[in-house]
Amino acid sequence: MTPPDTAPTLADIRAAADRIAGAVRRTPTVEALPAAIDPAPGLRLALKLESLQITGSFKARGAVNRIAALTEGERQRGVITVSAGNHAQAVAYAAGRLGVRATLVLPENAAPEKIRALSRWPNTEIIVKGAVWDDARDAMLALQAERGSTFIHPFRDPAVIAGQGTVGLECLSQVPDADTVLVAIGGGGLIAGIATAAKALRPGIRIIGVEAAGAPTLFESRRQGTPATLSAIRTEAASIAPRTTEPINHAIIDRLVDDIVLVDDAAMAGAARWLWTEHGIAAELAGAATVAALTTGAHRPPAGARPIAIVCGSGMAGLG
Repeated sequence: MTPPDTAPTLADIRAAADRIAGAVRRTPTVEALPAAIDPAPGLRLALKLESLQITGSFKARGAVNRIAALTEGERQRGVITVSAGNHAQAVAYAAGRLGVRATLVLPENAAPEKIRALSRWPNTEIIVKGAVWDDARDAMLALQAERGSTFIHPFRDPAVIAGQGTVGLECLSQVPDADTVLVAIGGGGLIAGIATAAKALRPGIRIIGVEAAGAPTLFESRRQGTPATLSAIRTEAASIAPRTTEPINHAIIDRLVDDIVLVDDAAMAGAARWLWTEHGIAAELAGAATVAALTTGAHRPPAGARPIAIVCGSGMAGLG
């Protein structure tokens, strides 16, 4: 079963915030301290630490919101998903809270530590198959058809998008003078949710998407005017590296996101080191992508800007 392609509204996101309260953390927003390698001298940068979210990324928000809405029949049949790691952990967590069996299909390029971390959750089956996310998705769809499990899509499902959008509600509450939000893009669920919430509450705020240069899925989709499929993935940032997006995500992003910029793996690794050495924040490559957009000048905020950079996932990229 695939979810309907109905974009969530601000009311849906507010309802999601109520639904997931107590199951996820209201993560902190901290000020980035000036340093010799500050992303931009004098910049008043806030960091939204979804790296401190339960399971290590923002994904828990959408997974909890979606799985809480399962019917009794769907709970009995169990859930299934495909993920490079973060969404799989979120689904395992959310399903575990409700006693629902979960099957998790991961690609071979998923981080080994993320695959190992999944083994701690009860009632989960872990399958590693396919070189990249899209190959794993094909394997998962075949298994879903065989078992009749409910597919918890990592970025297409409106309930998942609404759950991710609660990050936007918190950002504007915690940093009321913010004028820009920088968000890493994989399939586009997080930025679609944040943009929906933020633009509804503050139409003039700018939303900047950041993609890996080796997986410019939404960048190419915007350029072509339709969801694009990449011929290859050339990045180690597996959690933001699907070869294609979905129409619902493309439509929301095309309508609400002001710009999409690209950063390479070296820039993300450097930004992750900066987050760790200057702030003690352990981020994966994708989690450091928004800071990399500032350190490289891929996004150049004007003087006096007040941006929020979403640190979307934890990891060890800056610890080496």
